[in-house]
Amino acid sequence: MSLPDLPPLRETLDAHGLLARKSLGQHFLLDLNITRKIARLSGAREGDLIIEVGPGPGGLTRALLETGARVIAVEKDPRFVPLLEELAAAVGGRLTILLADALDVDEAALVQGRPAAIVSNLPYNVGTPLLIKWLTGPFTPVALTLMFQKEVAQRIVAPPGSDAYGRLAVIAQATSKADLVMDVPARAFTPPPKVASAVVHLTPRADRPGPELLDALQTITGAAFGQRRKMLRSSLKTLGGEALCAAAGIAPDARAETISVEGFLALAQAWRNLR
Repeated sequence: MSLPDLPPLRETLDAHGLLARKSLGQHFLLDLNITRKIARLSGAREGDLIIEVGPGPGGLTRALLETGARVIAVEKDPRFVPLLEELAAAVGGRLTILLADALDVDEAALVQGRPAAIVSNLPYNVGTPLLIKWLTGPFTPVALTLMFQKEVAQRIVAPPGSDAYGRLAVIAQATSKADLVMDVPARAFTPPPKVASAVVHLTPRADRPGPELLDALQTITGAAFGQRRKMLRSSLKTLGGEALCAAAGIAPDARAETISVEGFLALAQAWRNLR
């Protein structure tokens, strides 16, 4: 779906005298080829509802609107509201702007029972807490297509036994099918960050754990990976140690990075039972 003629994003930024703020983790994605590819990878279609966090000047927002989707843009920086309002006026009500900190937003109230996906080039400084919020909170998106610092993206999809495997991988993979679908070089951004980026696509698992088991999983993984070089009998000592491992069928001399997602779910369930 073509959008009305709009000035290039660089011209819009210059006209408003706007620069990225390092304190907010801002790096603008202005390359239309990349933003359109992200929109395609998200699977957004006409009529879909998308939540976008940190739209900034609206580069990815434009690409999402081109699919025919409706977008709720959650932006913390009030400097970008006038730019986004100009875009909203051009697309006939398909763009809603919410000036808020995404960490404080109640997404379930925002979408009012409608299924919604989340597609975002996330600010680096809040990417991980936002992902944990969406994976474990009361609102379950139909899909998440998110750009992170590449190192974080690799941690999300890491397999057991790898250096990147940790708490984030366990929680992401226990709740979702997680795939790294696109690398994005630093030069694609304005200003270029010091690191490369990558896009991860996550879809909820049909056997996604319930809230109580997810809470237990966060406790278990926090303890296990908080002392990841120790054997589980030691790192999980305050949660049951050897008795907990025995109840879950996990070797107490194993270390956290060797335990599968299923193994951690077994530990979380055993901890709930022992309590």
